Amino acid sequence: MDKIYVFGHKKPDTDSVCSAIVLSYLKNKLGFNTEARILGDINSETAYALKKFGFKKPEILNDVKLQIKDVNYLKNINFNYMDSIFNAYKFMNKNKVSMLPIVDDNNKLYGIVSMKDIARNLIDDSYALLDTTYDNILNTIDGKEVIRFDENIKGEIRAASYQHQTLIETADLNEKNILIVGDRNKVIEHAIEKNIKLLVLTGGAKLKDEHLDLAKKNKVNVIQTNYDTFKTTRYISFADHVSSITLKDGIILFNENDFVTDFTEIASNTRYSNFPIVDDDGICLGLLKLADIKEQKKKQVILVDHNELKQSADGLNEANILEVIDHHNIGNIGTSLPISFRTMPVGCTNTILFTLFEENNVEIPKNIAGLMISAIVSDTLLLKSPTTTSLDREVLQKLSKMSGIDWEQYGYDMLKAGSSLKGKTKEEVLYSDFKNFQIDEHKMGIGQISTFNIDEFLEDKDSYIKLIDSTATNNEYDILALFVTDIIKNGSYIFYNTNAEELIKEAYNLDKIEQGLYLDGVVSRKKQMAPYLMDILKRK
Repeated sequence: MDKIYVFGHKKPDTDSVCSAIVLSYLKNKLGFNTEARILGDINSETAYALKKFGFKKPEILNDVKLQIKDVNYLKNINFNYMDSIFNAYKFMNKNKVSMLPIVDDNNKLYGIVSMKDIARNLIDDSYALLDTTYDNILNTIDGKEVIRFDENIKGEIRAASYQHQTLIETADLNEKNILIVGDRNKVIEHAIEKNIKLLVLTGGAKLKDEHLDLAKKNKVNVIQTNYDTFKTTRYISFADHVSSITLKDGIILFNENDFVTDFTEIASNTRYSNFPIVDDDGICLGLLKLADIKEQKKKQVILVDHNELKQSADGLNEANILEVIDHHNIGNIGTSLPISFRTMPVGCTNTILFTLFEENNVEIPKNIAGLMISAIVSDTLLLKSPTTTSLDREVLQKLSKMSGIDWEQYGYDMLKAGSSLKGKTKEEVLYSDFKNFQIDEHKMGIGQISTFNIDEFLEDKDSYIKLIDSTATNNEYDILALFVTDIIKNGSYIFYNTNAEELIKEAYNLDKIEQGLYLDGVVSRKKQMAPYLMDILKRK
């Protein structure tokens, strides 16, 4: 069963992370193969919750783009560099490919060989030189071992086409020669006396006993074949190591983790049609053709706590979305097939997940219940947020009873642990819980942090205002706002890019506005921040 990735939005908050873990647990209990992931690093509040209930931080999923490993390319098609050209040719014919990845003894890519390279070798003068193994020669000319002294055979190929006397006078045979000869005893005797490297007997010819003894004495390798001299001469050069014609420089290859889009762009602009695929250690995995990218195995994903394309994983349009569970407004994510889309107007995604456990009659373990409590407390700000519903309250009470946790005291401790700014950079504070919004041609960003000690933030507010202004300018935000929510007072202080001052003033119908203005009762980004600011941009 293919793995399914379950993840929340970018800039993950406690509900997003806990929802992924909780839903993954439920799905696995129902027989699926899922894994919870996150799309970015977690904040200190979420880290507190995970540690409290004994969960490791999920691994980061950088994207869900199609990678080469998701394509059904030709695997296990590697060919060893010490094997013969003849076997390489047969291997290519059998597998219907025009190019082979050649590998070393550790299966690392050594080079490539094509049918054109084999054809070129046929008409190259170097075919008369052979540097290979005894076994390669046996296999190539369908030979029979007669005498073997050497595993490696290196020499110049000669065919005994002259008269015996002419051969003696002109050939000058020596230990660097490979002689192909039929049933010509005088030539055979002369060649053995000259200590040639290899004697190849064609047409099924056999050595006389005295020649056999002499060959053993002089350590001459002998092979017999039923091929005639002409066919043997044609074939024997193909016994050479395939490495002799292997291209090793300027090879276009790809890593299995490379994106399909990058492969397509590069492959479409080269004269090649086959490309070796390797892993991070250089191990050759197979061969990919441009036509193979049609057979793709898309990543399977389930989205929680979001359904906006910009808030989700990069490359989402290249994945198969199987399910969405969310408590926000319907966004712009589209699918090619019908899916399960569960959305409810509640304060937290984990409230919806609780109903799924009930519907499927799956018991909730105490540690899972603890994560669900963490999420609901975080998203509803201890049930004080206007997004809180009666169902959130009911679910929180049930989870508290299941786990034996005083949700109010635990929630206070968790929020306090997460609200400290100690050790954080200004950028980390701004982006700790940040979401982007696109309204027609307008761009908006809203960050929100919660605190029990507003003075900790206000003492450095000028630096934050400067950061907000520069970030808005550099990233072309029409509105960039940071809401600092005071958990005790149940309201938020707003900080914004200077150019958006009139927009924010109009959005909240204010007579006057200044940086750090306190908005009483404004604690929900979903209901009291994003809608107000989006509405004013729509009217521009």
